[in-house]
Formats: sequence, structure tokens, C-alpha cells
Amino acid sequence: MARSRLKAGPTAPPILFIAGTRPEAVKLAPLILDLHARGAPALLVATGQHRDLFGAALAGFGLAPDHDLAVMAATPEAGIGLMVPRLADLIRQLRPARVVVQGDTSSTLAGALAARYADAALAHVEAGLRTGSHDPHPEEMHRRLVAQLAGLHFAPTRAAAAALAAEGVHDGVHITGNSGIDALLLMQARLAHDPALARAAAAPLAAIPRARPWLLATLHRRENQGEALPGILDALAALAATAEVILPVHPSPAIMGPVAARLGAVPGVHLLPPLPYATFVALMLRSAVVLTDSGGVQEEAPAIGLPCLVLRAHTERTEGVDSGNAVLVGSDPAAIIASARRLLADDELRAAMARPALPYGSGCAARAINDRLLAADPPPAPPSSAGNSESWWRSAAHHQR
Repeated sequence: MARSRLKAGPTAPPILFIAGTRPEAVKLAPLILDLHARGAPALLVATGQHRDLFGAALAGFGLAPDHDLAVMAATPEAGIGLMVPRLADLIRQLRPARVVVQGDTSSTLAGALAARYADAALAHVEAGLRTGSHDPHPEEMHRRLVAQLAGLHFAPTRAAAAALAAEGVHDGVHITGNSGIDALLLMQARLAHDPALARAAAAPLAAIPRARPWLLATLHRRENQGEALPGILDALAALAATAEVILPVHPSPAIMGPVAARLGAVPGVHLLPPLPYATFVALMLRSAVVLTDSGGVQEEAPAIGLPCLVLRAHTERTEGVDSGNAVLVGSDPAAIIASARRLLADDELRAAMARPALPYGSGCAARAINDRLLAADPPPAPPSSAGNSESWWRSAAHHQR
């Protein structure tokens, strides 16, 4: 397995990536692979926020961290308090050309604060996402704070760039698309061209019956824990009468315990452990509908034509709703059941929502971002399809060897 480091020259300072959760691993992997393909030096620091999930997601792209802080804490504020001084010390030692953080996690804010305390140039990938409300907490707070610290802001969409402008952030803003779409197209291409990987990815799903439609569900947001969670689980139990309900269970105790207690013995419900990224992509490609509170899944679903019901009252990813690929249904069980049953029963509606769309980018984000990080001249046309992404993957893999 390749470390993120690749030496391009004896004096070239590296690009330093700081991350700690599974989504960060998935969305930063394309950037690191593209830097490998260019021969540019890159280092990856794992904070430890989602230790096992983070490492497994990276491994799916053939990567591993160069530094692992192994910081785990019960609350976001405790984790940030532990991470910031250690990250600042590491940044001072490594003296990177830039520090890069992604998204809105505790690791993101800790990395941003540490970079500024260490007087390092900071870039924010997936900048400008906003719900305009207090939720999701603390993510909405984190990303607003990071916007005040970064010098480069890689906004995935025009709406994200406009949100930054509304907050007075104008300089260093670049609309690049979302690197999560790069990762999705890379993995989709690998599954299509690598039979061994496709078989391995499908193996954890082999026991799920195929006679009925598959309804994929993901749950992890704090706003859907506590009082909202029992109703959502009741809705999933009811939908198991209509479809095979497949729920990869988030390892948070606030999710695991209630899910096992309510759904563990329900016929038609399949509770799975956290899945490797290749398996999760294979599952999305096989599913008829997804119910999710995940930001990443909201981005991925339109790209592969997977109708998406969003289990949130607000979303910072409105482009999928605007394109007709996603619908906000909230956490009310009656609304969830009615929306899902209608979608499963109405072929015309499902077909309309299943038209593939790319509101979050076409697989070119990593290259666009790295052009700015390296201040490079524009390269030849980047990959814009799954086939081209496969060629890029092979090129990156070649440079890792």
C-alpha cells in the first residue's frame, strides 16, 4: 500500500493534507492520487477521529497516512482541543507549501486552526456549503469558521461560491466541482474494468434477496439521533414490507444500539457493518432508492441516477434537489414511508429521478484543485467520464509503484 508521500525533488515542500473521517478520506484520495501522477510531494496526516473507517476508506484507494495522531475523543470540542497543538507542532516541523483540509468535521476545524497558529497557508476543499440554519451542528459552525481562516477556498458549485461571497469571502475562491464525484467515477470505473474487485465488492451483499427492490439507507447525523431516530427506524421497519431495506450501520453507539434494538429482528431488514468504499459504490449501483442524511451520498446519488430521499429538514446540497434527483423528506416517519412507497410504486416518477445528473461536478475537481495548489499551468483536458477516470486511475497507480 502506498503512503501519500512521493518525492518529486530534494527541496520541494509537500502539500500537507489533514483529515480524520471516512468522507474526508474518500474526497481527498483523488487529490493525492493526482499529485502522485504529477510527481508532486504530498503528505497525509490522520487525526484518528474515525480511526478504523478512515484507514479502510484510504486503503480502498491504495493509500495510507504518513502520520497518525491517533486522537480519539468523546466530544468534538475535546477532540479539537487535543488535535490543535499536536497538528501545529507537526506543521512547524514539516513546513509544507500548503495545508489542505476538507469539509466540516472536527478534524477540519482543528487542521485549519493549527495551520493558522503555525502561520501556514491554508486551503479548504468543499468550501462554502451552507444550510442557512443552525443545523447541522457543529458542522455548519465548523465550515463557517474555516472560511475565515483559509486563503484558498475550493467551492464545489456556484451556489457555494455565492454563499462565501455573501459572507464577505471573495479572494481565493475557485469553483472546482466536488472531489467526491472524482472518487465515485474512479471507483465505478474500477468496478467495471476489474472483475476481481467487482466480485470482492459484491461478496458482502450476496445474501440479500434480489426478488424485491433494494432500498439503501444511511444514518449518522446528530440531528437524527435522540428524539428523531425512533421514528426514522419505525419508517424503515414499515418499508421492509415493500423492499429489502439495507442499512450499513454507523459505529457510533448513539446509532448502533437503537438500530439493533429496533431493526435487528425485522424481516427484510439487512444490517451491515461499515462497508469498504468499493462495496458501498456497488450497493448504490444496485439499489432502487436511497434514504440518507449523508452529504456525500446526496452528491453521489445524482451522478449514478439513484433517486435520493434526504432525511433532513435542511440541506447544504440543494443542487440535487434542484436537478430533480433528490427530495427533502425530513425525519417524520409518515412522510418517509409515503415518499418511499410512492417512489417505489411509480415507475415514471422513479425514472425521472433516476436520470443521471452531475450538479456537483464531472470528475475534474482534483485536477482543478491541484492546479491551484501547485500554481501549475493548466494541464491537458482532465477526465470527464468513467472511462477517462479509469485511465487516470491507472496512471496514478503507475506513479505509486
